[in-house]
Amino acid sequence: MMNEQKKEGPGLIYNVTMKVEPSIAASWLQWMLEEHIPEIMSTNCFLDYRVVKILEADESEGPTYAFQYHAASKEKYQTFIDRFANILRDKSYAKWGDRFIAFRTIMEVVK
Repeated sequence: MMNEQKKEGPGLIYNVTMKVEPSIAASWLQWMLEEHIPEIMSTNCFLDYRVVKILEADESEGPTYAFQYHAASKEKYQTFIDRFANILRDKSYAKWGDRFIAFRTIMEVVK
């Protein structure tokens, strides 16, 4: 029998897929890893995160990455959206302008 100790279920993944212009790709990724992601994690809305580079994608307009943030519950995710998402998104656009595009999805963890 499985030992079920989680009270909030398996949680959600907030996925942000981003394509970035080649001319800023290296400095942008460094900024994401050293500044932006730590700022997101400091909201205490997510348990952990993963950064992946999309393979077999057309990189003529730059590399594509997916940033996956794991929230313990829909409430934690909603807190992030309501209190922090727009502020952090605005900081990204203020620093990098339109030199990247982002597509966001929310996924429920099944297992």
